[in-house]
Amino acid sequence: MTRTTVHLLRHGEVHNPGSVLYGRLPGFGLSEDGLQMARDAAEALQGRDVAVVIASPLQRAQETAGPISAAFGLAIGTDERLLESENVFEGEKFGVGDGAWRRPEHWSHLRNPFRPSWGEPYLEVAQRMLAAAESARDQAAGHEAVCVSHQLPIWTVRRYVEGRPLWHRPDRRQCGLASLTSITWEDGRIASVSYSEPAGAAARRPGAGA
Repeated sequence: MTRTTVHLLRHGEVHNPGSVLYGRLPGFGLSEDGLQMARDAAEALQGRDVAVVIASPLQRAQETAGPISAAFGLAIGTDERLLESENVFEGEKFGVGDGAWRRPEHWSHLRNPFRPSWGEPYLEVAQRMLAAAESARDQAAGHEAVCVSHQLPIWTVRRYVEGRPLWHRPDRRQCGLASLTSITWEDGRIASVSYSEPAGAAARRPGAGA
C-alpha cells in the first residue's frame, strides 16, 4: 500500500493595517506574528516525512513556506492552482458583520451565495485545489507534501472531498491562520482528513482577507 499525506497549510497572519480584503493583490506579506506562525507550522512538521513543499505564488504563501523549506532542505515549488479565490470586493473593506450587504451597490454581487455570485465559483475552486493536491501527492508518493494556500480554497476543497455542500458561512470555517488540513491517500483513495492548529489560539484571530 502506498500512503501519502498532503498538508494544506494556510498562510500566517498578514500585515494589513488598512483591514482590506486583499485577495490576490500584491504586496501583502506576513506580519511579525505571521512569521512566527510560519515557524510554528514548520516546528509542528518536524519529524514528518516531508519530501515536497509547494506554495501559492502570493507573497504571504511564499513567506509561510520559507521556514518549512529551510527545515527540510527543500526548494519551494509554485502552483497557480493554490491561489486565493477571485473576489470582486478585493481591495475594499468587506467582512462578516460589517453591514456591506446593506449597500445597494453591492446587491448585484450578493444575489447568490451558493455559487457565489461575488467571485470564483466554489466548484471551480474545489476542483483546482484538488488537482493541485493530487499533483503534490504524486510528486511525494509514499511520503508527505506541504501545499501553502489560503483559507477559502482550503476549506472549500475539504468540504468537497468530505462530500459536503460547498456553500457555507465564512464565519464558520475551520481553517485558522497557519493551520494544517491534512489529506491522506492510500493507493489513490482518500483515507482520512485531519485538522490541526500549530499556532494555537492565535490561529483564530479575526481579520480581513484570507
